[in-house]
Amino acid sequence: MKKIFLSIGLASALFATSINFNESTSSANRVNPADGGVILSYHDSIKDAKKSVVNISTSKTITRTNNFSPLDDFFDDPYFKQFFDIPQRKNKSDKEVISSLGSGVIISKDGYIVTNNHVVEDADTITVNLPGSDTEYKAKLIGKDPKTDLAVIKIEAKNLSAITFANSDNLMEGDVVFALGNPFGVGFSVTSGIISALNKDNIGLNQYENFIQTDASINPGNSGGALVDSRGFLVGINSAILSRGGGNNGIGFAIPSNMVEDIAKKLIEKGKIERGFLGVTISALQGETKKAYKNQEGALITDVQKGSSADEAGLKRGDLVIKVNGKVIKSPIDLKNYIGTLEIGEKVVIDYERDGSNKQTSFTLKGEKENKGVQNNLIEGLSLRNLDPRLKDRLQLPRDINGVLVEKVKSKSKAEEVGFKEGDVIIGIGQDEIKNLKDLDQALKQVNKKEFMKIWVYRNGFTTLLVLR
Repeated sequence: MKKIFLSIGLASALFATSINFNESTSSANRVNPADGGVILSYHDSIKDAKKSVVNISTSKTITRTNNFSPLDDFFDDPYFKQFFDIPQRKNKSDKEVISSLGSGVIISKDGYIVTNNHVVEDADTITVNLPGSDTEYKAKLIGKDPKTDLAVIKIEAKNLSAITFANSDNLMEGDVVFALGNPFGVGFSVTSGIISALNKDNIGLNQYENFIQTDASINPGNSGGALVDSRGFLVGINSAILSRGGGNNGIGFAIPSNMVEDIAKKLIEKGKIERGFLGVTISALQGETKKAYKNQEGALITDVQKGSSADEAGLKRGDLVIKVNGKVIKSPIDLKNYIGTLEIGEKVVIDYERDGSNKQTSFTLKGEKENKGVQNNLIEGLSLRNLDPRLKDRLQLPRDINGVLVEKVKSKSKAEEVGFKEGDVIIGIGQDEIKNLKDLDQALKQVNKKEFMKIWVYRNGFTTLLVLR
């Protein structure tokens, strides 16, 4: 036993180490904020911003489709009904008026208001209430951009209190911020927090993402409201929360003010966003791939679409984009978001690294319509897209599911009436399997237009049959 204890003691001595910790050299003084009758308050900081945040209410008519099972005929049998109180079946298509609430921010004295696209999308009527007023204004939709989830509406009013924009590029983690809006329809309220993170992407909310993350409470109804700094200047438009149960968990997202300003200006001037399309698939430099390049930041091109702007400019797989029009590109999201701000026909100069050398190319940017992976007219009312592996990962779809993604369903269209929903994946037409837009196009051409078309759709883990004539 003594030998064992001795061995342990020797081992401890042999491996003993010391660590020097950074310790404060002086004690901190604690101060009572209430000393001298002082109250800490941000009331004056946000009093002007409050005047710029409005309540938005919308209404729209939707058509609900009821898919009946073979048992429905059994339940409708008079003999069966005399024993059970069975409600009368609704018609196959039921129209329903849905109302919703949101927030918006006044950006001009003559009535232009910016909000989220999802607040006003497909609305039949849009009503605005100004702060501190019971007067209701009917608003007109000026333009919307679903890819950034922004929209601009306008009311006929003058001398409104327009928000002051801050430069969101100057934001830092830890900055104090306030979320202003109309949560749960209870009326105007303010919540406080800090900026938790910047430049958040791959959240899966929008196509163009560069979110400000904050722990200021953002709840339903806050969407479209203002995120302001401690001066009361606009740093973002509240957009969404990350939540498992629908409540606030301290993870909210806002669209940066610089993006808001750019999109809003274009919507006011043109009523729509016409983005240029580069035509590349990009990824980040990570791990061992960094060793193959002199530049350690940028957007790595992994594929180039034939006939696209990038293809005609001579860009190739393996090129590392490091600048666009003099702007430094540090990541794929930088490239995607910057190209997203450029319009069709604009001159673009790209600096890139290839085989260890820095090169430069210039070209005129083509439109997004050049993207052959997107179609809007194969089935009336549907915006369709090829389902690639990257899109599957983003939508958390099984790897073995192949088909065509339904990106958007036009309101009041035939496609909506028969039951199509955004996020559906068309996997078959009749007996034909559908793997891409080309398959779908060929299958549709062979369908007898006088007959009902059986369309097989993958939705939420199940296969559903829709019938279109």
